[in-house]
Amino acid sequence: MSNQPQSRNMSPRPPVSRHGGTPVRIKGEKLDFKIIKRIFTLVDKKYLFLMALVFVCIFITALTSIASANFTGVLIDDYITPMLKNKSTDFTELALMLVKMACVFLLGIVSAFCQQRLMVVISQGILREVRNRLFTHMQTLPISFFDRNSHGDIMSRYTNDTDTLRQMISQSVPQFVSSAVTIVATFTAMFAKSIPLTAVVVVCVVFMMMITGKVAGNSGKFFFKQQQSLGDVNGFIEEMITGQKVIKVFCHEDKTKKEFDEKNAELFENTFSANKFVNILGPINNNLGHLQYVILAITGCVLAVNSTVNGLTESSILFLELGGVVTFLQLSKSFTMPINQISQQLNSVVMAMAGAKRIFEVLDTESETDEGYVSLVNAKRSENGEITETPEHTGLWAWKHPHEDGTTTYTELQGEVRFFDVDFGYTEEKIVLHNISLYAEPGQKVAFVGATGAGKTTITNLINRFYDLADGKIRYDGININKIRKADLRRSLGIVLQDTNLFTGTVRDNIRYGNLNATDEEIIEAAKKANAHSFISRLPQGYDTMLTNNGANLSQGQRQLISIARAAVADPPVMILDEATSSIDTRTEALVQKGMDALMKGRTVFVIAHRLSTVMNSDVIMVLENGVIIERGTHEDLIAKKGKYYQLYTGAFELE
Repeated sequence: MSNQPQSRNMSPRPPVSRHGGTPVRIKGEKLDFKIIKRIFTLVDKKYLFLMALVFVCIFITALTSIASANFTGVLIDDYITPMLKNKSTDFTELALMLVKMACVFLLGIVSAFCQQRLMVVISQGILREVRNRLFTHMQTLPISFFDRNSHGDIMSRYTNDTDTLRQMISQSVPQFVSSAVTIVATFTAMFAKSIPLTAVVVVCVVFMMMITGKVAGNSGKFFFKQQQSLGDVNGFIEEMITGQKVIKVFCHEDKTKKEFDEKNAELFENTFSANKFVNILGPINNNLGHLQYVILAITGCVLAVNSTVNGLTESSILFLELGGVVTFLQLSKSFTMPINQISQQLNSVVMAMAGAKRIFEVLDTESETDEGYVSLVNAKRSENGEITETPEHTGLWAWKHPHEDGTTTYTELQGEVRFFDVDFGYTEEKIVLHNISLYAEPGQKVAFVGATGAGKTTITNLINRFYDLADGKIRYDGININKIRKADLRRSLGIVLQDTNLFTGTVRDNIRYGNLNATDEEIIEAAKKANAHSFISRLPQGYDTMLTNNGANLSQGQRQLISIARAAVADPPVMILDEATSSIDTRTEALVQKGMDALMKGRTVFVIAHRLSTVMNSDVIMVLENGVIIERGTHEDLIAKKGKYYQLYTGAFELE
């Protein structure tokens, strides 16, 4: 190892994670029709036909409602009143009219039923598409996105925010369409029935709409805050559930409860502020509707009496019969009721806009970019030593280089990793690594030691390209890693982390996660290498034992052994072990170390460890401090130097 770090002037540089993206926050606290329009871009084309059927059903339902109001006036003026005047007892025509009314009502019932059933299919289908789109896009996001957002808040976008869309699509949209059809058709019928009474209705409705717009405008900003607070509460709950043992060990139940009360109180205040304006719209509009009804009844009776006394004909604008008054009163209810319903649905619309903003924040976050074009392929070596691609796995891997002239060359994957003057920081303000230069020859075991925060894990994160460099280069088998496709780069690396992650499924499935094409024999062989086979065989169902809740039914050491076996079955040329044995007791560590030595044989290995006993046999040990490599060499060399490593090894001061 050579090339000691040199000091250099650190100049300001752009944000480190260039592909991380900045969430696009959509401004606006009032009804934003751009947001509403974008919500409907989430609707899959296959639902458009069903939506058209829903609109047909809505149209039929609205017309039957208007027809029922007209039937009442017709019954009074054309059937009941003449029969009373003539003292007729022939109910034949009246019965036929009632049958017609029953058929119309039946048609309305059927159309309303079909509308509701179709909306269930449409709304749930759209939610499925939204969640699929969210999850698919989330898989493309860089690690920095998950660094910035709590898991609970991300989960809230899949549940609470998507549910606001469901309410809007399944309830508000049909209600708006139904109301629009009803308003237009009813207004036409009222205008044809009586122009003076229609003018009274228009004045009352304008007044109602002014009040609705004023109240709804005040509530919009609080709905967005409500969704943010809801995500914050969910994130806090998720964090507290995960850390229950720590909470109980340190007796922080009261403190946790107090923090939750504060967040819950904030959610209450935002929810209360959001709903207090909208919830008063119903009573206000209902009372205005009652007042309008009284005014129309008085005005209509005056017109009817005047028409009868003065003998007005239908040609007069003031002509109105008693049945017409009854019909108009029913039509006025059919006219104002949709307006009241629209005002009540504003709650769902504004809430859906708030939820949609948060969903679009995720969808608008830039995906992880990948300009790489070098891929990893199965290869074989011919008798003359030439490397060629093969579909079968031969144990030989090669980097496939396409060239501009159309030719392709292959380079054997050996596992050589070199850093050249690398600088990196998770944020622009604080650089974590300074001028890091190192190399690892194929088959070498390279160890990093140093205090927490020295930059050990950061180095391995850069090898994976979880983050991009601020400055410098990293070469893998002589290839700039920016030219290697990320999926192929990561496929060539096996990683065992300090924090194990086991998924719901069998032990066999969790080990196979490292190589989905692995056979049962290869899984067992990998478990034996990690010394996990013995305890797995003693489980109730052996390799078919189900694991749930991140392997809660296993000890921490057993979970780590499965994690090591998962890396072993991938059979990668380069291994990264980040505190891989930190959760294993000393006796188990000795067994695992033997398995790890067999696993590491012939591979380039990067080891991060606080237990110096696990890195003593490394080919080279690098000591980091504040993002700088201050010592490098073998265990014996560093002990002889009596520097920082010597102090760490002899316990002259605490590692941390």
